Formats: sequence, C-alpha cells, structure tokens
Amino acid sequence: MIKFSIVVLTALILFLGGCTQETQNKIGRSIQNWTGTDGVLDVYMGEKLVQRYIKIDKLSSAEATDGSKQSRNYRYGYGYLDLNQNYKVDAGEKKLYFEISNFSTSYIFYDNPGK
Repeated sequence: MIKFSIVVLTALILFLGGCTQETQNKIGRSIQNWTGTDGVLDVYMGEKLVQRYIKIDKLSSAEATDGSKQSRNYRYGYGYLDLNQNYKVDAGEKKLYFEISNFSTSYIFYDNPGK
C-alpha cells in the first residue's frame, strides 16, 4: 500500500511539474472554483467606499465572442450587495449580477475577514 501511494504521489508531482505555469494556474483556479470562496468586492469612488458585494464565489474575466479567446476589459460575478457594509447577508440584501471595468473602476477583491 505504501509503495502504491509513493508511485501515485510521484506521478502527480511529475505531471504537475511538467505543466506550464498557466496550466498549473488553471488547475488551481478550477480547484478553487469547486471549493468556492467567500470573496468580498469593495468598489471605491476616489477614497470613499461606495459599494460592497459579499459571498462572491469568483470574479470572471469576460471573453470575446468571436472565438479568439481574447479577454474583454471588464470582470463580472454574482454577490450580495452589502448595504450596511457589515460583511453579513441581512434581510433585504439580494444576490445581484455585477460588472466592473478593468480600467475605470477602483476595486479590491479579497476573502471575507468576518467568516
């Protein structure tokens, strides 16, 4: 049994070691997407926090629809608009779809510290 475990572990290490950095990142993202995150997105106007979205699984980069796989200049996701900015989903706070520009929107995406 120990020999089998060593063989499987060695094969896994060789497989991941042979992958490009981009492939390793994709594998990591797919694992994270499967396990989920409890992300927070803060949107700023200047130095002022104007919106906070919570319970975000992931931010996705939009891709071109012409088949070229080029990224568009915005990100999107689903999350709860945290109206009172307390990191918790309260009554009346709904899950919303949102889009943010890569160029004109000041934002920070991070794990929820209030877990």
